[in-house]
Amino acid sequence: MRKFNIRKVLDGLTAVSAVASASSAAQQQQAGNRETEIQETLQSEHFQLCKTVRHGFPYQPSALAFDPVQKILAIGTQSGALRLFGRPGVECYCQHDSGAAVIQLQFLINEGALVSALADDTLHLWNLRQKRPAILHSLKFNRERITFCHLPFQSKWLYVGTERGNIHIVNVESFTLSGYVIMWNKAIELSSKSHPGPIVHISDNPMDEGKLLIGFESGTVVLWDLKSKKADYRYTHDEAIHSVAWHHEGKQFICSHSDGTLTIWNVKSPTKPFQTITPHGKQLKDGKKPEPCKPILKVEYKTTRAGEPFIILSGGLSYDTVGRRPCLTVMHGKSTAVLEMDYSIVDFLTLCETPYPNDFQEPYAVVVLLEKDLVLIDLAQNGYPIFENPYPLTIHESPVTCCEYFADCPVDLIPALYSVGARQKRQGYSKKEWPISGGNWGLITQSYPEIIITGHADGSIKFWDASAITLQVLYKLKTAKVFEKSRNKDDRPNTDIVDEDPYAIQIISWCPESRMLCIAGVSAHVIIYRFSKQEVTTEVIPMLEVRLLYEINDIETPDGEQVPPSSTPGTGSNPQSIVPQSHPSTSSSSSDGLRDNVPCLKVKNSPLKQSPGYQTELVIQLVWVSGEPPQQITSLAVNSAYGLVVFGNCNGIAMVDYLQKTVLLNLGTIELYGSNDPYRREPRSPRKTRQPSGGLCDINEGTVVPEDRCKSPTSAKMSRKLSLPTELKPDLDVKDNSFSRSRSSSVTSIDKESREAISALHFCETFTRKADTSPSPCLWVGTTLGTVLVIVLNLPPGGEQRLLQPVIVSPSGTILRLKGAILRMAFLDTTGSLVPPAHEPWREYNVPEDKDEKEKAKKRRPVSVSPSSSQEISENQYAVICSEKQAKVISLPSQNCTYKQNITETSFVLRGDIVSLSNSICLACFCANGHIMTFSLPSLRPLLDVYYLPLTNMRIARTFCFTNNGQALYLVSPTEIQRLTYSQETCENLQEMLGELFTPVETPEAPNRGFFKGLFGGGAQSLDREELFGESASGKASRSLAQHIPGPGGIEGVKGAASGVVGELARARLALDERGQKLGELEEKTAAMLYSADSFSKHAHEMMLKYKDKKWYQF
Repeated sequence: MRKFNIRKVLDGLTAVSAVASASSAAQQQQAGNRETEIQETLQSEHFQLCKTVRHGFPYQPSALAFDPVQKILAIGTQSGALRLFGRPGVECYCQHDSGAAVIQLQFLINEGALVSALADDTLHLWNLRQKRPAILHSLKFNRERITFCHLPFQSKWLYVGTERGNIHIVNVESFTLSGYVIMWNKAIELSSKSHPGPIVHISDNPMDEGKLLIGFESGTVVLWDLKSKKADYRYTHDEAIHSVAWHHEGKQFICSHSDGTLTIWNVKSPTKPFQTITPHGKQLKDGKKPEPCKPILKVEYKTTRAGEPFIILSGGLSYDTVGRRPCLTVMHGKSTAVLEMDYSIVDFLTLCETPYPNDFQEPYAVVVLLEKDLVLIDLAQNGYPIFENPYPLTIHESPVTCCEYFADCPVDLIPALYSVGARQKRQGYSKKEWPISGGNWGLITQSYPEIIITGHADGSIKFWDASAITLQVLYKLKTAKVFEKSRNKDDRPNTDIVDEDPYAIQIISWCPESRMLCIAGVSAHVIIYRFSKQEVTTEVIPMLEVRLLYEINDIETPDGEQVPPSSTPGTGSNPQSIVPQSHPSTSSSSSDGLRDNVPCLKVKNSPLKQSPGYQTELVIQLVWVSGEPPQQITSLAVNSAYGLVVFGNCNGIAMVDYLQKTVLLNLGTIELYGSNDPYRREPRSPRKTRQPSGGLCDINEGTVVPEDRCKSPTSAKMSRKLSLPTELKPDLDVKDNSFSRSRSSSVTSIDKESREAISALHFCETFTRKADTSPSPCLWVGTTLGTVLVIVLNLPPGGEQRLLQPVIVSPSGTILRLKGAILRMAFLDTTGSLVPPAHEPWREYNVPEDKDEKEKAKKRRPVSVSPSSSQEISENQYAVICSEKQAKVISLPSQNCTYKQNITETSFVLRGDIVSLSNSICLACFCANGHIMTFSLPSLRPLLDVYYLPLTNMRIARTFCFTNNGQALYLVSPTEIQRLTYSQETCENLQEMLGELFTPVETPEAPNRGFFKGLFGGGAQSLDREELFGESASGKASRSLAQHIPGPGGIEGVKGAASGVVGELARARLALDERGQKLGELEEKTAAMLYSADSFSKHAHEMMLKYKDKKWYQF
């Protein structure tokens, strides 16, 4: 049985003491006796960890680019991330290793490549012809700072402008510098005494590739002749330049300035602008200049065959428009449309029908990248409507406060949610198809439904279809609509626990089979929802108020309403009253001015119209007690078969019968123990002013330190606290308030200010006591001090009787102990299969049912587990319990610990889930030290232990979750969900499931020059750039100027594309297509393109050979 110690070998982090190994060996011996009983099928080779996809809006975007032929959009971010979007369902995430901000992106149009310029003065060439794009080349500038790049269409020479005002030229095929340099002092007037500033713009004349327009920040623009290496014209203006754009005929260009003006220049008239426009300036009388406005950050000048050109700009509003939202202005002929945006504009691009700059542009849409959104405007329709965005970019519409992930749901769930969600869609969108339509979908190898639920700071809940590595919003529920909204701050009662976001969702409990939903919010409120396809109007919202106390007194507690363990319904402030109280109720303790018996939120007392979807069944609120606000809820569970909901916090536990709308149980945590309490606790009065202490922070799942109570879950201090072992303290900045102080696992005396919170709840049908001979409905309760207690549920018969007779609940006396706070509990039968909690199937509640009462009663009865005939009745089930530190498998009803695994000594488990994988089950854990681990069940053999990512912020801890079939996710940034898999099978199939960004498309034909233009030398002038910039003409560039770094070339992608017939066929088809396209073109062009294709394929082949036999984790 030595194989159980393999984890120690894998881990290699902690030396195992002789005592530990001796106890471990004894434990293995005990385990060995039982190993034959359950055949475990999961092995280490079934597990492999890899990231799958990233969904959501790119966090802190900084750059934008579009390929008009491939129809692919690229967005760069301030953290060096790159997101590529094609047709809905085709998107890709890449990351620059340096993490430096992306300042500019340039597609090699229709070449399947992209150049990125970063704030650390590096250029990177990305190969997009593979499913996972990768860097082919990098170039690091040593002496110059990059400010602007320009790559002309169908050119391999990239112009790079710098802070010093110089322009360098890079060959994008070899990623080497040309010896040709345009120095700033050669470009400007010799008589000029000042430096012109950094380069803010570079572009070639659309009609003459040999003429380069260079914009300097100070206001100088130079038209440079590349052949003669001198300036043809210089245009000077007093105001700083932000951007420049050409008219497609190459005779005019437009500049945007820092004073909110636009200047239009005729190329051959450099002395003064042809026209000056102040789009948002107030025109003053007496011919005076308009008042200055805010800078116009960008302008685009796009022409149409049939009508007036479009001038599109961002910024430029007058300074007196205080509080006005950021705007995009569209000037078309005499009309000016000002389009207000919800967030500030990062960048925008006009989408045009042609990739050729020397043709009529025919703009059809504008893509606007905002700080937190992506907007597409339809230029072809009146009123400029926006396109309906098909990407899942609204995850952060309100900050995410929690999320849950369900794989392998009932198949009818997604259609049901979609049908009620379809009615919520906004109207008034453009009728046209979404214009970003490039790429191809991958093969769907996963057929099971997946749903992600996100809870938000504004109290909303979103259901997402996450099947087959895509994401689409299905339905949105607003939980705040059951509460009265205060109109102004003076009107607000000072009962709020939080200053902002009082409706924020903290915990979601969902039963997919019955579709019952229960949420706990930050204001100590719980709402239970039923799913219905019918619209209903609720005259009075059912409501209960619960008074949950923490009391340790030798004498009787002042709250005379506490329930003795054996009794049935009844505590809380008038639990039977369904009608919400409109005024704070008076009680004996409010005479001294302390707030008492008042909930934090006020439930609406007017009729509530409830649309199809989730409809409020019951609102439960914890109330203030003697001037002390209710503590936030730390755990929650709902069970549809029993008609019960239970929740707990650091004061105690409450159970509610949501069918009869009564409180069944309201106990302080200490009273759950009865006479079995293993801790010595000091009496305290709830009225005493509390001082924050280490003990209070120890609640693992959601209690707040007193001074945090005024903060929302989205503010800097998170409301969900985690206990952190002292050993980890040096590794973390304690000042960031993200972590709380240590709690010793073997506590025998509790600090008088500490609380034992309820951290895990699980309804099940199992053995409650050692003497039990058959399973019965019960609730297992886990606490932050590592205790598991069992409460017996005595349910009346189903049907009418269920609504008339009371449910009787009583503690069983069963107590189990683990090290660390309890996180998760589950139950296995004698074959090692998971015993799911009892549930009733969903049925439409708002329609009278025809079936007879017997059928209904039968349906409501919980699913029970029959013991296998070969087993003795005494060893009928296994309880699997996972805590912050360890996992135990306990056989029931004997309550013997059959298997035990210490998961971590130096860290603590943040999330543990019992999940199914490959027709078996396992325990999956994510630790604060960054390790993801899985263990077999029931023997708890270590199967996977991979260092993934350390806990860098509370967002990861709050949102990390595992689900069935090897899926997991967490919020990687405030706006993005990262999905990953720990299944080896999914890792293998991932390459096929990913979409392809690059698809072979023929480049549109170049515009026809026409007979007269050809005859008299008009039309576009071509330039042999190779002759000018090649080594033979311009010499070699200075070696110290920039350093070439070969990229990894996307081994994973190349390897994946190289395997399988599909990849081979696609590449063969691509090669034929490309060669076919080029046949009719000029000989020089053909040679250049072939050289480009050859370079790509050669590099990819080299990389494939180099990394062919390496695993993904060796890169």
